[in-house]
Formats: sequence, structure tokens, C-alpha cells
Amino acid sequence: MNPAYRQRISERLGFVAIDNDKPVIWIHAVSVGETIAAQPLIEGLIRQYPDYCILVTSTTPTGSDRIKALFGERVSHVYFPYDLPDIVMRFVHRVKPKLLVIIETEIWPNLYAKCAEKNIPLVLVNARLSERSAQRYLKVRKLVSETLANVSAIAVRSSIDAERFKQLGADSRKISVVGNIKFDFIVNTEQVEQGKKWRKLWKNIDLVWVAASTHEGEDKQILQLHQKLLRKIPNLMLVLVPRHPERFDDVYTLCKQFKGVKALRHSQVKDYKDTKGNIILGDSMGEMQSWFATADVVFMGGSLVETGGHNPIEPIAQGVPVVSGPHMFNFDDVSAQLSKESLLFICDTIDELEERIFSVLNKETDIKRVAKNTMQQHQGVVARLLELISIKIDQ
Repeated sequence: MNPAYRQRISERLGFVAIDNDKPVIWIHAVSVGETIAAQPLIEGLIRQYPDYCILVTSTTPTGSDRIKALFGERVSHVYFPYDLPDIVMRFVHRVKPKLLVIIETEIWPNLYAKCAEKNIPLVLVNARLSERSAQRYLKVRKLVSETLANVSAIAVRSSIDAERFKQLGADSRKISVVGNIKFDFIVNTEQVEQGKKWRKLWKNIDLVWVAASTHEGEDKQILQLHQKLLRKIPNLMLVLVPRHPERFDDVYTLCKQFKGVKALRHSQVKDYKDTKGNIILGDSMGEMQSWFATADVVFMGGSLVETGGHNPIEPIAQGVPVVSGPHMFNFDDVSAQLSKESLLFICDTIDELEERIFSVLNKETDIKRVAKNTMQQHQGVVARLLELISIKIDQ
């Protein structure tokens, strides 16, 4: 476990200090992915409610770091409290939120009950339920139904998510289908420019593929795949970016075991001008958009193992096509839309993945135009969420 989980333990126990001279809007984004997804909404709340304190909580150290990097002093930030009655009571008493917004689907019975008791509106935004999650929650349907009864509004991604929430006992009158906030993703132009600079410095490299947010059990398969692709495309670069920083050293050790490849640690490269290699280990945090900017194709991690994948919209927002393994159930609605537009290719086997990557790298299509049109078709979710939140604050 990351040692940072044990730090600032007092916050997790509810001992927090918030500027209560201003009314508080509390947003919870459990980790990095949810924080990035929530960025345009949080930016909108900062603009729309300048006289409010915007509090953003996270559960993980990496999520905490991302909040600080994206928003700095413009928001308050502490860790999310453990869902135990006394701790929740202490946290809510100290924060006194005017409204609680939870990104995606975090169901906490004690917190939800305390919000209802204190008449604090609680809104789930970008709410989703994969088939697997829905089946798991159905096993404790009574508890989930009682918990969801304390929610003021549920803004879901799709009609499928709406039906699954209804099956769990959620009040249909509280559910609205607003779309996926991740299509309102904010591209960091500075990071994109940085990535383009790196790409220009990689001499003798014709094509680049990025394996993003890989999990344990995937890295070896990716490295074996890269060896095979090098036989077909000798001047091919792989950028391998593990999901969790505590795995960086182990993945680098694994890279050194493979013949025919030379792996470089990004954190140890001062200048790419004189660098020769065909694998770069992205052992840094907060630079994923830069890596996407170097790519001709992106493999989305968490999909060769049964993690459920990660957000394919981020590279597609830069006009980069995405390939994945079969396990993308955390993004089933998005995956269907993007697959239809030939922006995402889901592969059932590692051999199929090899063929698809090779095909994409050697196919000239106007991906950027298709990606731009697709993103525009699905944007506008933040505006709808801000309107919903405004109604709840004014009630």
C-alpha cells in the first residue's frame, strides 16, 4: 500500500478545518479519474459561485495530488471521511455543506443518512452502474434502496444506467439522463505542446504507441507484444505508463528482462536529444495528456485484466485512436459509442490486439476530424449539471 494512505489520517477521521465564513459546496471525486472527469464541472462551480467555498475531497493520495495540481488554492481540499457514524457526524458538523455532489457512484449509507437528517441536498453526477456492479448491489438491495432514498437527484450517463438504478430501488422521479461528463473533458494545451516536443526529439522513431494506466498482469503482455511489433515496425516506440506509482520500479525491472528492447525511465532522462531507446517508462504523475500527444495509437490499460478499463475519451479528445482488451465494462456506454465511430477497438485476445495496433499504425484515416465531431455531439453535460445543482442549492 502507498504509505501516503496513512498520512493526514486525522482528515479521514473527520478532524478538518474549513473556511465556514462562506457557504460550502462539497464535491467528492474518489481518485484521479473522477477528478479529471469532474474538472470542467468544478471549474464551472468556481465561476458560478465565487462567494462559496468549493471543497473537493478524494480517497486516494494520487487523487489528492491531482486536485492540488488542477485547482491549487482555488478550492479547499481534504480527504474523504471514513463512513462510520461518529466520523461522518464530526465531518459534516465541521464542514456544514450547503450541498454535496458525488462524482460517479459512491454509495455510503452513513453519510447519505446524515445528509438527509441535516437537510443537505445530495446529488450523484455522472452516475453509472455497470452490469457487474448492479448485480453486486442487488445482493444487498434493501440497504442500497434505503441509502438511495436519501439522495436528492441522480444524474446518470445513459438510459441503461437509469434502468439499473431503478432496479436497485431508486426513485425514478429523481433520475435524469444527462450524458457523460467525460465528453466535456478539458485538454491541457501546455501538456499537449510538451508531448509534441518530446516526440520531435525522439530520433529514428517513426511511430509511437502508448500503453496507458496499465495494471499488474498487463505489463508483461504489453512488452511481449512490443517485441512482436518491433519485428514488423523496427522504429517503433512504446511509452509504458503504469497506473500506480508504487509499481514503477517493478515495471522497470520487468522491462530490463526483455531482449531487443531498451527501456528508459522518463524521470531519469534530462534531455531526449541524445537518447536512444524503444521503450520509455512513464514514471511520473500528471503527464498523461503529454504522453497521449506523442501517440499514434493508445492502448487503454485495465482491460486485459478484469479491472474494467479506463477512460478512452482523453486520448480521443486529442484525435488519437484507442485499442483495448476485452474488459471495458466500466465504460460500456462510452465504448459502444466510440466503437461505432471506429475511434475505439476492443480486442478479445492479445493476438487480435497485435493485429489491430499494426493495422491502425499503418492506416491513414482522418481520425482527428471524426474524433472532433464525436466529442462535439456529446458535449454540453456540464451546463446541464450546473443547472441541476443550481436548482438544488436554491431549494
